[in-house]
This record gives sequence, structure tokens and C-alpha cells, in this order.
Amino acid sequence: MAENLIVEKRNTVAIVTLNRPELRNAFDDALISNLTNTFIKLEKDEAVRAMVLAGAGSAFCAGADLNWMKRMAGYGYEQNLADARALAEMLKTLDRMSKPTIARVHGPAYAGGVGLVAACDIAIGSHAAEFCLTEVKLGLSPATISPYVVRAMGERLARRYFLTGEVIDAGEAYRLRLLSDVSSKEGLDGAINALLGHLVAGGRAAHAKIKDLLRAVAAGPADEPMIADTARRIAEIRVSPEGREGIASFLEKRKPAWLQQFEAVRAKPPRKKK
Repeated sequence: MAENLIVEKRNTVAIVTLNRPELRNAFDDALISNLTNTFIKLEKDEAVRAMVLAGAGSAFCAGADLNWMKRMAGYGYEQNLADARALAEMLKTLDRMSKPTIARVHGPAYAGGVGLVAACDIAIGSHAAEFCLTEVKLGLSPATISPYVVRAMGERLARRYFLTGEVIDAGEAYRLRLLSDVSSKEGLDGAINALLGHLVAGGRAAHAKIKDLLRAVAAGPADEPMIADTARRIAEIRVSPEGREGIASFLEKRKPAWLQQFEAVRAKPPRKKK
């Protein structure tokens, strides 16, 4: 039986690929569990600086697997609640990774697949990418993915697309901020690699602190407690080892230690197979 998820590590980047192409990468409870465990492992892996989430075959992710939905149809409330919590936990784990995450959206992303895209920090799509919040057409609600999708497109636009279930093409998804950028199919990996080049140039601790900062700032108004909190955050990072190294490297007109380490890993020749 084929793996439902493929994890590759290229230098300091992890490529996580949904691998159910015959089912358009629709997820079930097994894939959800595998994704959660994979995100947790990559979060703890100090050799990984960034993660790309991709899909095999023609689609990025078609949402819920039909067979899984058939099982859910026979569940009672408590079983459905446990199922929904597992999906919510997976999305939360992805969203709260301290490392930068990029969704590689080469094709359709429907329902829960839209949630995966919205929970990543950056989403780059090809012109073949399309999105649809299909839940309403099944008499359901996009509840578990809603925190991430509403954050991406805003409440006003979410009202329309949650209620209509319209298909959103790549250009419209870019306008709605579901996609950070749109590329040709041939240029998709080049666009992502260019972004990764920028990401690995940043400090590991800085990435984690910036993501935490964004969550805090987005959660409330720019009042006195918020202003005091941002001042505390910058003071703390300035005196941290990584902050001191970053400032020193700038003043000394050299590359910071973390970038030197990355370039050393990238330049290292592959080990010959015996």
C-alpha cells in the first residue's frame, strides 16, 4: 500500500506531499493523523528551516474522502466531535508551526483543502489552481477551517463564498488573498525556490518570534498594552544570541552565522552510495 504522505528533506527545507492522487488527495482520519504527526516532527527537527506543503497528481486537495464521509454519516454526535477535533488539531498544528510554511497549490483545493492553504504562511498557486468552499452544498458548514480562511480573506468576502460555494479561480484567489502569488505551471517551483532563498536568509528564532508577534498583533487593537508588548518583544530579541549575531554581522558587513551554516550544507557534496 502506498504512503498517503511523502516527506522529503532538501538541504534545510522539508517537502510534505499529500500522496493520494487517485482520490485527488482527499483526506481521511488516517491522513489527518499522519499530517499532524509529521508537522510535530518537523517542528522539532532543528535541521529543517522551512516547509513546503504540496499535492501529488492533478489536485492539491479535494477536501474530505468520500469513504470517510460515508463513515461519518453513521456516527453519532460524540464520534463526529472527536473526528472534527482531530481535523481542527491538525490545522492548528500547521498554523502554529514556528517555521515558515508554503502551500504549493498546483491544482484544485476544495473544502478542507482550502483550510490547508489558508493555514500556511504563504501560498503560491499555478494558473490551474482553483478553490471552492463546497460544504454549504452538502448542507454542512466549513467550521473547522473557518478561523484560517476568514483570517485570509476577511469576514465580508468569507460571507459570500461560505454561503454560495462558488468556484474561485487562481486570479480571484489572489485578489481574495487566498494566494500570495500566481505563477505559470512551469514557473511554480522556481517561484517557490526564490521565496525559500529569502526565508533561509532569516534567523530561525526570528521566524518563530515574528509568527508569534503576528498572532498577537492581529488579535487586538493598537492600544497601550499592545504597544508595550511590541516594545518588550523587540527589546528581548535585540539582546538574544541570534539578535546580537544579526546586528554584529550587519555592522561587520558579513553574512550571519546561520546563513553561513546553510550555505555550507548546500555546498556539501552528496554522499556516494556504497
